Amino acid sequence: MNARASQAFVASDLEGTLTTGETWRGMLRVLRERGQGGKVRGFLARKLPAVLLARARVLDVQRVRQSWVAELPRLLRGVTRDDIREIAEDVVERDLWPNRREDVLDELRRHREEGRVVVLASGTYQPVLEAFAARVDALALGTPLDFDARGHLTGGVVGLVRVGESKAHDLLRFLHGAELYAAYGDTAPDEYMLRLARHAIAVHPDRELARLAEKRGWRVLGTIQGDRK
Repeated sequence: MNARASQAFVASDLEGTLTTGETWRGMLRVLRERGQGGKVRGFLARKLPAVLLARARVLDVQRVRQSWVAELPRLLRGVTRDDIREIAEDVVERDLWPNRREDVLDELRRHREEGRVVVLASGTYQPVLEAFAARVDALALGTPLDFDARGHLTGGVVGLVRVGESKAHDLLRFLHGAELYAAYGDTAPDEYMLRLARHAIAVHPDRELARLAEKRGWRVLGTIQGDRK
């Protein structure tokens, strides 16, 4: 039996679950501060029509989000691994950590004290997720950025953005037979991850996840939010 299978794990989403901050806002802020405002404006102009159509429910919200996450790294093409780590730490320090949800983090602390391993499973870029995970003594399973042989960002991501079914699939492979004792998520696509856990917790859920939680008898932590775009 592999060593991992003997451990119990707890999985948590990041944005909306552990923090109300948003990675994309932080990364665009960093670019503006580095004199890349033109790139930022161009990116937002290209993406805004799809966002508006998603809000009108003409386009699928989750597909628009995945496209946004997959394409934003193009603005950082050519940046080195070290620079990406600095950007990630800046985003966590100024955008994500100040907006952390202490109620959920307290539960993760108790899980660690009881001997469970905490893993953050999120569509957030891997360097950003690692920077946040380091603050809460957790492992990180995010969306990897693609680097060339010289260690420069190509502008893309590796594989699929880890949300919904993709996140649950990769988490299951990561667990490699180990028990998922508990899972925390905030939006309907997190259902796939929550269904893997013995204990599923909907954190300040959107309306769709709140309905699923009521139907399946999952615990709700915090207040029910409006539909998120």
